[in-house]
Amino acid sequence: QVELAESGGGLVQPGGSLSLSCTASGSIFMLNALGWYRQAPGKERELVARILNVGTTEYGDSVKGRFTISRGDIQNTVYLQMNSLKPEDTAVYYCNALGYDNNYRPYDSWGQGTQVTVSS
Repeated sequence: QVELAESGGGLVQPGGSLSLSCTASGSIFMLNALGWYRQAPGKERELVARILNVGTTEYGDSVKGRFTISRGDIQNTVYLQMNSLKPEDTAVYYCNALGYDNNYRPYDSWGQGTQVTVSS
């Protein structure tokens, strides 16, 4: 079982910044991707940003140039720096991990989610 510990989020004014972090732990043999998705009320869940095991980063179109995802010094940790936040960034942000566990079974794990609200 792979568990995800999320932190960060909260309320910020438009144009402000917030950061999120996520650490994956548990039965991890291989971690192929670690990153963030978000879901706003009435909308589908969408990719925000993720890092692949080869170091490649992927971003959703709506956050390119404003958000930056990076690896942390702690193993299996990523940080998401969110700048120039807009009201439309308001959503529940979920950490996601893809890979194989120590029994070589694939996993697709989700965190519990953290609320990000951008409002004046």
